[in-house]
Amino acid sequence: MIDAETYSLNFIKFTNESRYSKIFLPANNSKIKAIIYCIFAGNGKYTINSMNYISVREFAKRWNIPERTARNYCATGKIKGAFLTGKTWNIPEDSLLPEKGNKKKFSDNVLLNHFKEQKEMKLKGGIYHRTQIDLTYNSNRIEGSKLTHDQTRYIFETNTIGASKEVINIDDIIETTNHFRCIDLIIDKAKSKLTESFIKELHFLLKSGTSYSRKDWFNVGEYKKLPNEVGGNETCPPKAVSTEMSALLSDYHSIAKKTLEDIIDFHYKFEIIHPFQDGNGRVGRLIMFKECLANNIVPFIIDEDLKLFYYRGLQEWRHIKEYLLDTCLTAQDNYKAILVYFEIEFD
Repeated sequence: MIDAETYSLNFIKFTNESRYSKIFLPANNSKIKAIIYCIFAGNGKYTINSMNYISVREFAKRWNIPERTARNYCATGKIKGAFLTGKTWNIPEDSLLPEKGNKKKFSDNVLLNHFKEQKEMKLKGGIYHRTQIDLTYNSNRIEGSKLTHDQTRYIFETNTIGASKEVINIDDIIETTNHFRCIDLIIDKAKSKLTESFIKELHFLLKSGTSYSRKDWFNVGEYKKLPNEVGGNETCPPKAVSTEMSALLSDYHSIAKKTLEDIIDFHYKFEIIHPFQDGNGRVGRLIMFKECLANNIVPFIIDEDLKLFYYRGLQEWRHIKEYLLDTCLTAQDNYKAILVYFEIEFD
């Protein structure tokens, strides 16, 4: 306890005359580190307590959430005791995340949290927007789509194709919009266990509404009915696909801590099985992206420049794993550069 008169008040001011008052640091202090709480105790005496405050950036980093989310919590009153000085939020150091829904919404993966938030906000110009366009364009392009990067961007941003003098295959447009939905699905289910039903759902979303989907033999969202091949190589017979896929997933899930090499190995084996009549490459690359998010590994996009190296890597995986590993690591480095631009932290 101290006498109010003996406490130096020449640099502070009371916010009110009540029995419980805050003493603020001067207005010319740009960053508040603490607030002194004065509680009137009678007889002209006060107890002096202090509370430490942290910035939005510090709070967001502590809880692995985007800074925009932290600001929104402050603005909507979900963080008790947070207040503004100018345009800067000050958050009590011991603040927790708002209870409702946070255990479900946020994970320990910073990138995934950005994806979920920006997807929900329909934010333009962020990492979610960039990934939707780049992943969709490149994955479709590898499989023969003639749409340009700009056309893919127009479809995502405006749901239009833009003026074009060239003939455009309707399936390319449909599969582009479908691929956007597939990316949304892998974001929503990133932390869910990889299952046959999920893989079939990806295929169903990707191929729905295409000319293939109207053919009886195509089997949208189900395993192939007819034999097929990839790169001139034989694949798993239709009758054995279900058994092979079940075994592949069982082996994959037996790995306690999955590495990038484990995810790539799954991709190779998935492509060798080639479980669907068409769309295996895109579904396989979507699975790789999802599993990277699930295991806190920086994901990657195989772009057109890496296409031939990617195919060579798949062809040689059983003999020289470094070909495909190096290709994927190069793609990962490219994606890390994008994360650096958007100031998203990664391990």
